[in-house]
Amino acid sequence: MAVSLLTHVISDLCLGKPALRSLPLTATVAEALSALKNTDDNFLSVWKCDHTSKSITKTGFNGDHVDDDNCKCVGKVSMVDVICYLSQDNNLVSPAVALESPVSVLLPEIPGLVMHVDPSSSLLEAIDLIIEGAQNLVVPIKTRVTTSRRKHQAKVSATLTGLTTIHDGGREFCWLAQEDIVRFLLSSIGLFSPIPALSIDTLGIITTEIFTITYNSPASAALEAISTSLATQTSVAVVDGEEGVLIGELSPSTLACCDETVAAAITTLSAGDLMAYIDCGGPPEDLVRVVMARCKQRGLEAMLEEFTKSSNSLVSHSSFSSSSSSDEESVSRRYSRSMSYSARMGRRAEAIVCHPKSSLVAVMIQAIAHRVNYVWVVEDDCSLVGIVTFCNMLEVFREHLESLA
Repeated sequence: MAVSLLTHVISDLCLGKPALRSLPLTATVAEALSALKNTDDNFLSVWKCDHTSKSITKTGFNGDHVDDDNCKCVGKVSMVDVICYLSQDNNLVSPAVALESPVSVLLPEIPGLVMHVDPSSSLLEAIDLIIEGAQNLVVPIKTRVTTSRRKHQAKVSATLTGLTTIHDGGREFCWLAQEDIVRFLLSSIGLFSPIPALSIDTLGIITTEIFTITYNSPASAALEAISTSLATQTSVAVVDGEEGVLIGELSPSTLACCDETVAAAITTLSAGDLMAYIDCGGPPEDLVRVVMARCKQRGLEAMLEEFTKSSNSLVSHSSFSSSSSSDEESVSRRYSRSMSYSARMGRRAEAIVCHPKSSLVAVMIQAIAHRVNYVWVVEDDCSLVGIVTFCNMLEVFREHLESLA
């Protein structure tokens, strides 16, 4: 019976989860960018800590005294946040100034995207928070490493990478995402029969309010949609302007595998060309030259200079040939993916699709297999119908579990 799932608490889903790597709210955009390039994580948590004020402490795991009021995760940042920020008109002109801005400028002004929860909170409470808009649930985790040893490890890690995993009282945290909860429910999918076998059309979970851009439109026109889709964990569909046929997507999960130089591509290329630019394997050489030429035409030499300087360490990791020593090809090579790209889960710009008659369980498996939080819904002729998200799926399971509570 699915009622057995009601006995689970959030800590059950945290087993084996790694400790969060974090940045202080006092960090700059440049420091966040450097940290993102030195980790395999697509997202880093941002923490606000105030150790000057007094607050009530309580005993945490391993007897540690944890000051919960003084340290709090206030958001998360990714390479996509950096790219969208640097793609703004004023930052394109003065990228060096933009990089010295506080990391807080990257945090979306949407409350509740990241929330602290107690490990003993129920599975239903976790699902409710996700449905209400939370993307990540921050949960304290228990480790067997002593407090002093953990603090030493955190100090060494922070020195090397600018990141840390330890907060007040030596406590570590992990976070749960929508995917973790959907994956957990999928492991017990048989308990929900016959719901998983029903089509997404029958269940009424296809969302028609979606972000789209036509293939030949300037990619910059999608900048706000990309930023919003990152906040909503969806994507921007690239469609044929006449027939509404889905051609591909500008996905935050794909952009997260790129580096900051993609801001130049967003500024100068069409949506269709940008798809090719960010596709797995690195940007085509001809598109790199187009981006450079157009940047020069628009007087964005400062951006080219800054990106070239920041990407100098990437030359040896480029996918381009190093046989030529010309300045143009040398700069071209610096527009490749970051050195951490190969260690990340990259995705092509091709969209993951399903049919309105696809079953719920089939769509769940599709999304989890491709590490996305959504699947595009298309008809037989590839015309775009809408999108199905993890949040849509969780609403179905929540309704069923509520009837058992």
